[in-house]
Amino acid sequence: MLVALAVRSLPGLKGLLVRGIVLGAAAALAACTPTRGGNVPYGVKDFGRPDAPIVDVTQVYRVGPGDILTINIYRVPNLSGDLQVDPLGNIVMPLIGSVPVQGKSSNEITADLVKRLGDKYLQSPEIQVTVKESQSARVTVDGEVQQPGVFPIAGTTSLLQMVALAKGTTDDANPRRVVVFRTVGGQRMAAAFDLTTIRDGAEPDPVIYGSDIIVVGGSKAHSRFKDILSTVPLIALFRPF
Repeated sequence: MLVALAVRSLPGLKGLLVRGIVLGAAAALAACTPTRGGNVPYGVKDFGRPDAPIVDVTQVYRVGPGDILTINIYRVPNLSGDLQVDPLGNIVMPLIGSVPVQGKSSNEITADLVKRLGDKYLQSPEIQVTVKESQSARVTVDGEVQQPGVFPIAGTTSLLQMVALAKGTTDDANPRRVVVFRTVGGQRMAAAFDLTTIRDGAEPDPVIYGSDIIVVGGSKAHSRFKDILSTVPLIALFRPF
């Protein structure tokens, strides 16, 4: 207010020039401040659970954290049983200890166990590995994050946790413009979230599910938003309740 009064008090051309400089600086600062906006609505109170994932039988399943594997070693019942993959992607077996299994197929895990047990403990072991329960899911994080990619998750995961898995936002990111895409009831839907208010505790940190797509807005991510939004009909967007 004091600046505005000072500008108005300057006479003639000099006052107009100074006023132009002040207004231009204010506009530049406003342009640099991350803001909300766009077609995707904020304030969604019930984002809803996604549809059950469709299993593609043509693709080999890769084991992830939280999965439960059934290890059956023929004629060695003491080494057989169900084992859960730990958060680091390993299982722990008698004799051989920790075995990395994350990202491997059942056949690849079987071959690894045959080698580990056959080298020292068993003669020509016959082993079968099957996935008893699949607990892991995968979430895509794109846009202005340090490490975009597809990340496996197990259990309850929040939006802030997924952004942290992608090594956080970049300097060009707009933390007030983060969109989550999800398929519910056969429709591709979207909702926008503000990381700044979530971090401050003013808004809840939404739960993220497998197959969700998270896009963090920013100057470089603008074209990605346009490409994704062009595939989402407006009728399918979430609306605030």
